[in-house]
Amino acid sequence: MKTIRLTAAQAAIRYIANQLNEDGEPFIAGCWAIFGHGNVAGIGEALHSERERLQTWRGHNEQTMAHAAIAYAKQLGRRRAMMVTSSIGPGATNMLTAAALAHVNRLPVLLMPGDVFAGRGPDPVLQQVEDFDDGTVSANDCFRPVSRYFDRIMRPEQLLTALPRAFRTMTDPADCGPVTLAFCQDVQAEAYDWPEDFFAHKTWRIRRPQPDPVEVRKVADILRTARNPVIIAGGGVHYGQAHADLQAFAERFAIPVVETQAGKSSLPWDHRLNFGPVGVTGASSANAVCADADVVLGIGTRFQDFTTGSWALFNNPDRTLISLNVQAYDAAKHGAEPLCADAAVGLSALAEALGDARFAAPDPALKSDWFSAADRVTDAPESEENALPTDMQVIGAVQRSAGPDTVVMCAAGTMPGELHKLWKAGRPMSYHMEYGYSCMGYEIAGAIGVKMAEPDRDVICMIGDGSYMMANSELATAVMMDIKITLVLTDNRGFGCINRLQMSTGGEQFNNLLDHAQHVNPSRIDFAAHAASMGAETRKVATIAELEAALVGAREAPGPFVVVIDTDPYPSTEAGGSWWDVAVPEVSAREPVRKARERYMENLKRQRVN
Repeated sequence: MKTIRLTAAQAAIRYIANQLNEDGEPFIAGCWAIFGHGNVAGIGEALHSERERLQTWRGHNEQTMAHAAIAYAKQLGRRRAMMVTSSIGPGATNMLTAAALAHVNRLPVLLMPGDVFAGRGPDPVLQQVEDFDDGTVSANDCFRPVSRYFDRIMRPEQLLTALPRAFRTMTDPADCGPVTLAFCQDVQAEAYDWPEDFFAHKTWRIRRPQPDPVEVRKVADILRTARNPVIIAGGGVHYGQAHADLQAFAERFAIPVVETQAGKSSLPWDHRLNFGPVGVTGASSANAVCADADVVLGIGTRFQDFTTGSWALFNNPDRTLISLNVQAYDAAKHGAEPLCADAAVGLSALAEALGDARFAAPDPALKSDWFSAADRVTDAPESEENALPTDMQVIGAVQRSAGPDTVVMCAAGTMPGELHKLWKAGRPMSYHMEYGYSCMGYEIAGAIGVKMAEPDRDVICMIGDGSYMMANSELATAVMMDIKITLVLTDNRGFGCINRLQMSTGGEQFNNLLDHAQHVNPSRIDFAAHAASMGAETRKVATIAELEAALVGAREAPGPFVVVIDTDPYPSTEAGGSWWDVAVPEVSAREPVRKARERYMENLKRQRVN
């Protein structure tokens, strides 16, 4: 057996660079890195030696670097991914939020934080977390519950099994998620005689699991008896590249389709069978169809509470739940009849089993009435004097400026709910929403990842002032790397979304809007000046007409463009939506809370958990 002598870090990076996807591209497109004492000498030197084949980019925060990597994988439907490396200590734990985000959203990312010395010579090393009762623990053990695969590399030869397991996890359609390889820093520098064939190019194909014939027959029998079936399209439609399959299935059997946050853009918004977004932030058309449905066919959805209205939305007493999902855990949720398979393959098998079945599509007026209501709140105001614009009007302005190549993206705050309700997505993957973890601070870094995944797309990032304040540093990275993205920053002077939730549950306005937080001086943040200080081209606008004009100018901007607009923190789209289970205090001295509790208890009666 021929061998080659390399350090463990050199071997890891060489192996990673040689792993391909089924299109012949490197599965790991590159590495985001912030170096520290725990990774600069080992992993840093190894990345430098492979820099022609595996690019390295430097960000400003480990969490947001990982967000960019995760967004890249999401936008490409998990067909490619990125690596992120940090030092030990705070550099590593900064990535925990991103690991949780990737775990919840079932997205691949390779995290490689440095770790303590396996040999324990300088124990305790700088930044080491010491467990008084367990000498094997380090800060990186925090990654265990938020990693699909976790390993600590304490000997070079452990990579011979750990790395293939890592790629197996990232390319597995059911187990896909974040991988953490905690790399002891002395081991990174240790040499080993590696088998040369370990570094041969390897192609990882994302397989399409076939359904069990018994499950197909059982599900088909249930669906065949339905009077008012509905399809819930989730993120699995995108990851399974099942858009055409979903459209053909819905058209053949005349079954309406509604979309989750992750599944939005599965069908074009104007397709006659797309009845819009579902759930807490859903359309009245979609929610009416779901409330009446006797058979609910979920495709690639994990049935999050926002989708199900905390399981109070599907209230037909004869309702049966079917779940077509590649992950058995999701396929069996809430007593569903499982159809465990790839989305496209499962739809094909189910269509064949249904034969010539045909259902009655809902009244198309439900759809037209909803979009009439949506258009009214997104239209430009007739007069813009002495009134702050609403977030809905901002969405309308962005929609009117969008083209066929636009990707709108967001993550947290007011905009996800309003975009889910109101945005008209024309093609698959034109709507990029991180709502599994709804992580403030994902937006700017995520926009970078989306643009890196699809450089020819027009990427528009919708971000609130709260999220911008949490994580804006990668805007400087976008400028440095000449990544052209457009940020529409809506400044409602605080956490407007949660302020409204606080009010709706009977609470006083408290600690959400900046004016209602304890302060000595009123907040006066100049977001346009701040963004400009990092090198972005910026505009501060006051009206919807000015916003639309600025967005026209954004197309001609050579690099990142930021447009800031003050908005009213109180209005939201009244039409659509459904109840969301947010527990209201059982005891309170305040009458508004007691009344909110009464409403809460009434809504709980509609909740059906199985």
